[in-house]
Amino acid sequence: MQHHHAPGEAHHVHIAEDKLKQALTLAFLVLLAEIAGGLWANSLALLSDAVHMLTDVFSLFLAWWAVRKAQSPPTGSMTFGYHRTAILAALFNALTLIVIAVVIGTEAYRRFTHPEPVNSAVLLATAAVGVVINLYIGWGMRGASHNLNIRSAMLHVLGDAAASAGVIVGALIIMQTGWLAVDPIISVLIALTVAVGAWRVTRDACLVLMEATPPSVEFSQVAGAIREIPGIRSLHDLHIWSLSSNRHAMSVHLVVDGCLTVAETQRIIQEVEAVAAGRFGIGHVTVQVECPESPHDEEDMFALDREWHRH
Repeated sequence: MQHHHAPGEAHHVHIAEDKLKQALTLAFLVLLAEIAGGLWANSLALLSDAVHMLTDVFSLFLAWWAVRKAQSPPTGSMTFGYHRTAILAALFNALTLIVIAVVIGTEAYRRFTHPEPVNSAVLLATAAVGVVINLYIGWGMRGASHNLNIRSAMLHVLGDAAASAGVIVGALIIMQTGWLAVDPIISVLIALTVAVGAWRVTRDACLVLMEATPPSVEFSQVAGAIREIPGIRSLHDLHIWSLSSNRHAMSVHLVVDGCLTVAETQRIIQEVEAVAAGRFGIGHVTVQVECPESPHDEEDMFALDREWHRH
């Protein structure tokens, strides 16, 4: 049995850390500005955008933390390392954001039925600052977007820039028409955006924690590709799961033709590793090789294939 980590799986820990630190600092300053501006202008839309900005700050922090934590080696008690700490944190953050979105929606309904005055000038100025800084942060991270954590954080930031642009539109409408209902309307739109994003994070985190097959990997294609490797008669106990959102693992038992030499067995294992990493992005592979006489149940594999196609 062999346990393998593909060389291409290593995280690029040095090229991203400084950019993430700068982005995290700027995003936090925007968050404070939007909270202060929202309270000063009495704008629920700006406070809702601040909640959206909170997701960006948390996303940037997770990306920075993941880059730092990737340098920590596994331990005897945590043999896979600490990759799923980020998943647990993301799940907690997402559930909290869903609750906040409900609170925003409730307050928006109250303000829609009982409009309150809004300082449109403060609203416009604060939102404009948010757009400029968020675009600057997103532009600064473009060179490190090969890292999935950073790419996700960058998309969060650009999404917040779009939300701030919506607040600017609302401020201009209030300045020109005095229609105060636009503030809670924009708040609901931002809250829905936050809730949808939070629900997706919740769903993806639960899939990782349940050790489901990653959405980007098709189980039957992996099984078929392994069966095509010369020297493999059949396979069983194939499991594919995720350690984190972008780190996938696989284990499989292979039944080979006859009793092979060590060199022949090594060749088969290397081919399985190459197929898993090259075609399916699975970098952590464990292979157990068995002779035909070894007891095993091949029917399990056919049942899994049928179950996959049903879904």
